[in-house]
Amino acid sequence: MDEIGRIARAVLYEGYLLWPYRESALKNRHRWTIGGVHPEAYAGEHGDRRRVRAQCLLRAAETATVHVQVRFLHVVTRPREGGHGEEAGEREVSAPPFALGCGVPVRTEIGVPAGTDAGGRRWEALDGHVEVSAEALEPGLFRVTADIVNTTTWPGRDRPGAMARTFVSAHMVLHAPEGRFVSLMDPPDDLREHAEGCRGEGSWPVLVGDDLRTMLAAPIILYDHPKIAPESPGDLFDATEIDQLLTLSVLALGEDERREIAEGDPRAREIVDRCAALTEEELMRLHGVMRGTEPTA
Repeated sequence: MDEIGRIARAVLYEGYLLWPYRESALKNRHRWTIGGVHPEAYAGEHGDRRRVRAQCLLRAAETATVHVQVRFLHVVTRPREGGHGEEAGEREVSAPPFALGCGVPVRTEIGVPAGTDAGGRRWEALDGHVEVSAEALEPGLFRVTADIVNTTTWPGRDRPGAMARTFVSAHMVLHAPEGRFVSLMDPPDDLREHAEGCRGEGSWPVLVGDDLRTMLAAPIILYDHPKIAPESPGDLFDATEIDQLLTLSVLALGEDERREIAEGDPRAREIVDRCAALTEEELMRLHGVMRGTEPTA
């Protein structure tokens, strides 16, 4: 997986599991809190979002195109002894290339039918769309807008039912093969006013990669050009990657806690197994590294 893909995956699972990684813990019993795009009826009743929006600046000719990829988690129910548990399935939707000069918004439908797999895992249907548009601000400069909207029907019962119909940890990757995106964190002086005019909703666009052709619109605040620390042995579902502290906390689990994790979410079980297999040298590498000013995520 390339660096952009690794960052996007880290964002996808940000907050997926929170210490102490057990379903009986309050933090993990009330999950799916980051980057949710909720059914309209639930969002209106509870003050949550039914739409997220990313706006960013792009230098390009009007014949250039923008490719938008939407990624999110879908809450999945899995059977287990004495009841059921929850985990996540990955969903991805790619909009057709959008021509900056087309003059009208272009909508791509998001539709995931309800289903059950061979292992008895169940998921509810999801419906929505991603809409992309562009506004010419001056010759060779566009404000690109990308929205994710959830139109899924919510029967109006409990929160778990709503979360099963939510686009969880929703984010977008915008790629312009023939253009150059402008940093919104540190725009050039002549574009600062245009940058300040970009209005996102539940989305934080930052530059990723080295060629200014790609923006990651994340549900968490990142710096431009974020990177995964090379010392990180694997996902801990915390984009700040406080690896040593979290790893030591995992290693301090008791037998009953480990047993509960083993019977629970498979990604939590992988964390415990991976931490237990770390050598002393690998653990010491997490202690801290001095770098230059380039940020990590």
